[in-house]
Amino acid sequence: MTRLKVTQVRSVIHHPKDQKQTVRRLGLHRIRDSVIKDDRPEIRGMIAKVQHLVRVEEVPGDGPSDAPRDAPRDAKDEGGAGGRGRERRSS
Repeated sequence: MTRLKVTQVRSVIHHPKDQKQTVRRLGLHRIRDSVIKDDRPEIRGMIAKVQHLVRVEEVPGDGPSDAPRDAPRDAKDEGGAGGRGRERRSS
């Protein structure tokens, strides 16, 4: 399935509230934010509504394998304190 890279290129300031909400529902928060969306009629309709605020590029995508994944976290990467900050030693 083809995927779409949607990038916000203009501000939503001084635009109608429904256009602001559409940009937000696309997952865009500020200028130069980009999101990857499936190429579906609902997404195409949202893009058409705010086409003057966004730029769209088609990117190849064959399915869930193209989705970004979080790297597995290792306890050693946490600094050894388990997120509690630095442990104190008594001398």
